[in-house]
Amino acid sequence: MTGDLFYVDGGWAKPAAARMLDLVDPSDETAFAQVALGNAEDTNRAVVAARRAFPAFAATSRAERIALLTRIADLLDERKESIARLMSREMGAPLRYAIDVQMTTGVAHFRVAADVLTNYEFEQSRAGTLVRREAVGIAGLITPWNFPVNQIASKVAPALAAGCTLVLKPSELSPLSALAFAQVMHDADAPPGVFNLVNGDGEGVGRAIAAHPGIDMVSFTGSTRAGILVAEAAAPTVKRVRQELGGKSANIILPDTDLDKAVTLGIGASFRNSGQSCSAPTRMLISRGQYDEAVGIARRVVSQLHVGHPLSPETTHGPVSNGRQFEKVAGMIDSGIAAGAELVAGGPGRPDGLKHGYYVRPTVFGRVTPDMDIAREEIFGPVLSILTYDDEDDAIRIANDTYYGLAAYVQSGDLDRARRLAGRLEAGIVHLNYPAWDPYAPFGGVKRSGNGREYGQAGLEEFLQLKAIVGYQ
Repeated sequence: MTGDLFYVDGGWAKPAAARMLDLVDPSDETAFAQVALGNAEDTNRAVVAARRAFPAFAATSRAERIALLTRIADLLDERKESIARLMSREMGAPLRYAIDVQMTTGVAHFRVAADVLTNYEFEQSRAGTLVRREAVGIAGLITPWNFPVNQIASKVAPALAAGCTLVLKPSELSPLSALAFAQVMHDADAPPGVFNLVNGDGEGVGRAIAAHPGIDMVSFTGSTRAGILVAEAAAPTVKRVRQELGGKSANIILPDTDLDKAVTLGIGASFRNSGQSCSAPTRMLISRGQYDEAVGIARRVVSQLHVGHPLSPETTHGPVSNGRQFEKVAGMIDSGIAAGAELVAGGPGRPDGLKHGYYVRPTVFGRVTPDMDIAREEIFGPVLSILTYDDEDDAIRIANDTYYGLAAYVQSGDLDRARRLAGRLEAGIVHLNYPAWDPYAPFGGVKRSGNGREYGQAGLEEFLQLKAIVGYQ
């Protein structure tokens, strides 16, 4: 496994005409490895392999696919620390977080897919008609850099469970963990052509996957801007496109909840993975009368965070993943100050003592109004906006005043009240009182946050298509 090879048709393959890209360690801004960037020819070779493998793999039994998913999960679990170290190096996640969250969730997706597949009904009959769910075919998967293995697993696992064969393009900014994942697939005895990986950028490989007539569906996770480009490239072949895009999630903290706990956990959720999470609750909505108290809690919580090297045991937050993101986050912090928001914590520049690396000071803005850019744009960094509301109706209006609709959060001491608010929020998933992660809960958004669902049964069904056989009985 090296960065200059792809995984195609059951083995490691040289690119057709590789361009090499330096991989930069976000902790010190130095190049530490290179990865080959593929092109349309490489993509086509992978599609041909996947197409050749599809009939046999789609015909495998439920038991065979469950066994494959279980072997993959077991190998990922065995190798989670070594793969986590690759993620820490390539995208800056603290090692403990990379092991306990990023890798653990990746393993979970395969175990959940095996569990869902165990009792899933692919056929139903009614009045002489058989309705069958079949594998959609060849799936093109395009994944981002922020949760590399988790995002790969959340697509690969249900696609395999459905009986699809795959062509994966991971982010060119986090390719090493993806190559390690390809080795897992190889060692788990995935049949040749079932899983294929081609590294590359959006223009060279992402567009080729979206436009290729031999690919039957595209599952994409990334920015809304990139999602639009994928959909445009896929449109002439009328293939299925499923997208999990950006977010600007609201966190409504009602006055009847424990404010200290709600603000503390809300900041933790906003800043997880250095704020690089599409579902992070980066708009905290506080009752106007509790604003001063909430700000005081926020200052205390942020003062206890430790930004540092990903391998340092005391680090709670590493750098953001790349230079482009570093500049974007810095620009948004400047924007918040220029707009007149109150700087509650953090601010411009690197944390004290860190002169190199893409480190950002965890930043909280107060007195944010809904029209400010920091309240409307997905920043994808450790930046939280605190807005105030007058009553429940006002909170709902502010929360829904966004073109995103991925996640929303409600904190209340009255669960029935929280449930009522959840029903009024325009989001694909609503979290009540900071629940534990549910890998079976459908994950995806509405509005410009996307149009598909991942995880659990919903994730499996994205890779299936319906066939009606009339007169079957």
